[in-house]
Amino acid sequence: MTTRSEREKAQKLNEQHQVILSQLLREEENKHCADCEAKGPRWASWNLGVFMCIRCAGIHRNLGVHISRVKSVNLDQWTPEQIQSMVDMSNRRAKLLYEAHLPENFKRPQTDQAVEVFIRDKYERKKYYDKEALAAATVFISGQRC
Repeated sequence: MTTRSEREKAQKLNEQHQVILSQLLREEENKHCADCEAKGPRWASWNLGVFMCIRCAGIHRNLGVHISRVKSVNLDQWTPEQIQSMVDMSNRRAKLLYEAHLPENFKRPQTDQAVEVFIRDKYERKKYYDKEALAAATVFISGQRC
């Protein structure tokens, strides 16, 4: 059983997490789904560090928790470690890592089936992945996150 002070502390921590997530979602790269580029993502894969739309969140859930761990940005409780994962990666860094070898003329898929194939290629099969991009993704340019 939790005490009142423990509940209040948890509530305060949750409020702080919501502020951080809201700030992250205001960043340009996080205003669109990491996979299909739909506007206004409200879901996230915290272990991958990406924000996504509800359709892509459903696909990510089907990948299994060994690949993607999905949470609602504002409906779920977040741990400090999960928040840190989102802060550390974000859609921009994830794109550098998971889409490094995406063909230049690549068109984002729009149908549910095509989006699922793309997401599986991207995160499960790591078809476009670049190990060296991870190092590049963490470089700070002029004090700005990349």
